[in-house]
Amino acid sequence: MTRPRAAWVALVALYVLAFPYHPGLRSPNELARLWQTRAWAEYGTLELNRALQDYGYVGDLSVKDGRYYSSKAPLLSAAALPLYQVLRAVGGGGGRGAVQELPLVLLARWLLTVLPTLLLLLLLRRFLAQQLPAPRFEPLVDGLTLTYALGTLAFSYSLLFMSHQPSAVLLFSAFYALWQVGRGRWRERGYLLAGACAGASVAAEYTSALAVAALVLYATVEVALRPEPLRARLVRLGRGGALALAGALPFVLGLMAYHQAAFGHPLESGYKHLADAAYQPWHLGGFLGIRLPDPRAFVLSLLSPLRGLFALSPFLLLALPGLGLLARRARASTEARALLWLSSALGLGYAYFTASFSYESWGWTTGPRHLTGLVPFLLLPAGLSLAWLQERGRAGAGVGAGLCAASVLVTGALSLLNYIPDDVSNGLFALALPLLRDGYWPPSALELVGVPPALAGALLLALLGGLAAWVLWCLGRSAGALATGLGVVVLVLGLHAASARHDAADRGALRFLESVWRR
Repeated sequence: MTRPRAAWVALVALYVLAFPYHPGLRSPNELARLWQTRAWAEYGTLELNRALQDYGYVGDLSVKDGRYYSSKAPLLSAAALPLYQVLRAVGGGGGRGAVQELPLVLLARWLLTVLPTLLLLLLLRRFLAQQLPAPRFEPLVDGLTLTYALGTLAFSYSLLFMSHQPSAVLLFSAFYALWQVGRGRWRERGYLLAGACAGASVAAEYTSALAVAALVLYATVEVALRPEPLRARLVRLGRGGALALAGALPFVLGLMAYHQAAFGHPLESGYKHLADAAYQPWHLGGFLGIRLPDPRAFVLSLLSPLRGLFALSPFLLLALPGLGLLARRARASTEARALLWLSSALGLGYAYFTASFSYESWGWTTGPRHLTGLVPFLLLPAGLSLAWLQERGRAGAGVGAGLCAASVLVTGALSLLNYIPDDVSNGLFALALPLLRDGYWPPSALELVGVPPALAGALLLALLGGLAAWVLWCLGRSAGALATGLGVVVLVLGLHAASARHDAADRGALRFLESVWRR
């Protein structure tokens, strides 16, 4: 069966054209990283003091001995340095204003968050196609991959210059290398790549260390389950571990050197020195703010109609029964057994982190952003559930298709906005749709070349709606399943609509966003 090329072209167009950015908001998570890049490129220093003076104050800073730094892990700032130098040369070779903010943010997103995700989709599709190899599941693999691309946090954080999605790309790439080595498709040198990706993920986002630990467990279990003599397995573990460590070491040592230079200790991050006192309590106590579990944080992070993971991407609920299906497959397959260990470890690790960290720390964002690295690893169990539903007949196929299409509509629409205040009741019906009603269209890169906002924004919405319809068709494939799927979409949207209060907080957030909207 030929691949749906038009859908993939539309997907790439949506990723490239969507540009949710409003200079008036001074997006702290993004600009703190890019101001770090400015400081390195223009002043040759780690500290941001002169950059803040020349280009304006931004948030998400750390301060040590009167010197300001980005509070974030430094890899993304370093990765943007070559781009900055090119823009600087094009802008006249240096000086204040040579690198303007809008092109810097746009190109940094395109090259360092959008492009890696598009490459990740290729790896994901190849992995899922191997796990669901029957020809009848090819539409399922395409539909599931596209649902991940548009109906999860992957879309939201590909459109922002933040570390969450690049870290997810690096983590899955590390897993993919381990998986290929385990299948005998790649030589042992694949461990070197896995280690490099794992080390880079931590240098991009500290919480990736949770997933790296799960990947180490996966690699160990995969080797331990091999039908080889014990000595051969131990030798393989030793060589693989040495190669992985060699790959990770440059990134780990670079991160420690940055910490030493900026904060006076190789294991002391910027979160120990936050400039904004209001954010400091989130990172005090426990390990980097990770404490004992709090049921409220856990439930809201997963089910809140504002930014709960399953509320915005309801198809991910299918991953829960999918773990049972993976466990059933593991009885007869050592590969599935290792994947089950990985999925379980990742799920437990991220669940504990989510329950043990402040819910309020998710900030003005789409969904629980620190769970972004978990999402690609939920696709296999979700795909197994979708396959099971399709085998149950039209009703089952329709339920799965509807959940996927609803995820694309909800998360896709919110990602085109991507700035969602904490006190809003529902991002879609209390903010995104009222903004559209008032004439505030989703921002697009096309506006930068003179296309009217209404036309550019309408194109983004048309692409999103068309791709949601394609997902519904791809996973439904019959009139009965499509009818059921539409019913599921209506139900999900109805639940979101019912949670919108349209109260003073919603109206205040709406007025504020309209006041800073990019025109």
